[in-house]
Amino acid sequence: MTLVVAVIAPGAMGAAVGKRLADHGIKVLTSLKGRSQSTAARASEAGMTEASDEQIAAADFVLSILPPGDALSLAERFAPTLRASNSKPVYVDCNAINPATVERVAAAIAPTGGPFVDAGIIGAPPKDNDAGPRFYASGSAALRFATLRQYGLDVRVLAGAPGVASALKMSYAGITKGIQAIGAAMMLAALRAGSAEALLKELSFSQHEMLAQFQQQLPMMPAKAHRWVAEMREIAGFVGADPAARQLYEGAAHFYEQIAEDFDTDKKDVSALMALLGKNSSTDR
Repeated sequence: MTLVVAVIAPGAMGAAVGKRLADHGIKVLTSLKGRSQSTAARASEAGMTEASDEQIAAADFVLSILPPGDALSLAERFAPTLRASNSKPVYVDCNAINPATVERVAAAIAPTGGPFVDAGIIGAPPKDNDAGPRFYASGSAALRFATLRQYGLDVRVLAGAPGVASALKMSYAGITKGIQAIGAAMMLAALRAGSAEALLKELSFSQHEMLAQFQQQLPMMPAKAHRWVAEMREIAGFVGADPAARQLYEGAAHFYEQIAEDFDTDKKDVSALMALLGKNSSTDR
């Protein structure tokens, strides 16, 4: 019997995960309600099949892969249909949300009677012939989710309740994306102050590996900055017990918000940053 997995939604990560599963013989469903033609085309190219909410609720697994601000609303949207379904799929929240948000998502799913898994994705969308990102998972149903290892997903089970996997994701993203915000902000400040070339020379001399990471990562950042705003706010909530750390990530959220706005308009800062890094600033979303 063919395993059925619903992946919502078919964005850059969701479609790539859907394709990985479809390539391994899984029937992959998705929802295209309110989605654009380009999203529908991306889903089709990935081998994903459009399905109703009722069909999705009859799947074996439902993987929620969305911008973090949409995680709770998706769970609330599907809760009545999942409650009415006899199938009780494993609901896997794979979004970049903090443990407190995980609790709210889990509470929305609990009345459905279905299992819930907290998962955090670390790594880029899977491509042909690579291992793909790591899906760190926690909760009592995490081992059931881990059966998807047989179908191309690198699922790594963590001991502990839901929230443990998301805590790892928040910590990791807080470091990697936080450093990108700091690096881009300082390079833009150096450009305004006229010291940018000297900064790059010093980084090349004393922080060669850091500069190489910035040169690799920052050209891709502006097109993704709009998605990182909510993620930084989730991280701010994660470190909320430390007021200074919370302010740091609220500032990062505001910085990415400004970069996203600049990318959507005149690209003044984005173009200047890319010129400094020797890269083209025309990256599309």
